[in-house]
Amino acid sequence: MNFKKYSFQIAIVLFIIVMASFISFEVGFNYGEKEGLRKITPDQDLDLSLFWEAYHVLEDKYAHSQNFDAKEMVYGAIKGMVESLGDPYTVFFDPDEAKVFEEDVKGVFEGIGAEIGIRDDHLTIIAPLENTPAQKAGLLAGDKILKIDDTSTLNLSVDRAVQLIRGAKGTEVILTISREDWDQVKEITIKRGVIEIPSLRWEIKEENIAYIKLYQFSENAEWDFREVALDIINSPTEKIILDLRNNPGGYLEVAQYISGWFLEKGQIVAIEDFGSNQEQKIYKSKGPSDLEPYPIVVLINQGSASGSEILAAALRDNRGIKLIGEKSFGKGTVQELKSLQEGSLKITIANWLTPNGEIITNKGLEPDVEVELTEDDFNQGKDPQLDKAVEILNQM
Repeated sequence: MNFKKYSFQIAIVLFIIVMASFISFEVGFNYGEKEGLRKITPDQDLDLSLFWEAYHVLEDKYAHSQNFDAKEMVYGAIKGMVESLGDPYTVFFDPDEAKVFEEDVKGVFEGIGAEIGIRDDHLTIIAPLENTPAQKAGLLAGDKILKIDDTSTLNLSVDRAVQLIRGAKGTEVILTISREDWDQVKEITIKRGVIEIPSLRWEIKEENIAYIKLYQFSENAEWDFREVALDIINSPTEKIILDLRNNPGGYLEVAQYISGWFLEKGQIVAIEDFGSNQEQKIYKSKGPSDLEPYPIVVLINQGSASGSEILAAALRDNRGIKLIGEKSFGKGTVQELKSLQEGSLKITIANWLTPNGEIITNKGLEPDVEVELTEDDFNQGKDPQLDKAVEILNQM
């Protein structure tokens, strides 16, 4: 299997999400086969005597010896080492967790169907996924999760939160939610289900506007988008709305591929910056550029993360395309998945930059035309952001 960059999301992780973001592109996510085992030479300056001293004291003195599991303690020690870096996207997966993560990447799993991440030190809903229990329960992008059942989310990692939230279909989880528009927190009970995440859908609006809703940058999205693009070319379409709201990411290569339909071949899609005076990696449009002549606007919100931010920024920076809606999430780090003898490590290895060289992490993309979609709008089935997109296109 070739390495692929995967933008979770958010991973953010694609938590039951996925995809994820996993969901994840974080943004990019290198996902590859197990490597051959290598002999590791310990750092001669690293003194592990304290670790072994503590281990043997526990082994000799711990009263509940039946709970003494040496392998679990090693896993815990590795997790503690990784967590000391203070990076919510660098994570150790034990073998069971690694299996769950790989299932998430495939886009079919059991849970509630919401991408989560850390924002302003709070566990936050990045995006409820389309037609999932999370969306049907009324969760919105930006909701803060204060408790999962009886467990506080204070200092809780994204991956541990995912473990607590996901579960067998038919079972329930209670999330204590804080929302900016609410006077007090609320408990929301959600029944878990089987989550199957679509890649996209499209329709014609006002006779000549193609509306493309892109849910995620999954492996299937590349083929699905090609089919949609050919349908659009053979339709009465004259203008396009690309809806990236609540899209938590996916494979970077898929975002690059889709960008190629809207950009001239050779235009920059994204820049991978490894820091430390290392050479940057440039991702460019490979064409076919067949949708480049069409006027287009892009919808974003705070649930737009990673891969969707890459695509939106590429269209903005290269073509001056207007972004409509609300500021995006701001997920712009690159993760690589490395298989270990047991389990795996998901490691932040780089930042990605927009074609103009901007860092998106913790900043997001500011819309050119800011339009709020309120909870009342959502409950009443109104979409002022989409309405504004149609209005602007009709003026072109």
